[in-house]
Amino acid sequence: MRFEFESSFDRSVKAFHGEQKEEIKKIAIQAIDILSQDRLMHKGIGLKRLKGNFWEIRKGLKARILFRWEGDLVEFVIAGDHNDIKRYLKNI
Repeated sequence: MRFEFESSFDRSVKAFHGEQKEEIKKIAIQAIDILSQDRLMHKGIGLKRLKGNFWEIRKGLKARILFRWEGDLVEFVIAGDHNDIKRYLKNI
């Protein structure tokens, strides 16, 4: 399985501050770990298919990551809260 980070993901992570930024990075690492090795989900992390090939992984209400999963490629698209993810999906 291959993992890529789009520039939109990098920009969205930079918008977070301090502890929130670290939380997003931890979620991304956990997502890679879960998806690449078919591991069980950690408690408190939700994985959900949203629209087409778009999936969301979240921890809590504010830390969410949107990614596109096609075959063996996972592209991290954006990080944000519920409204950020909803807004992005509405505009695609």
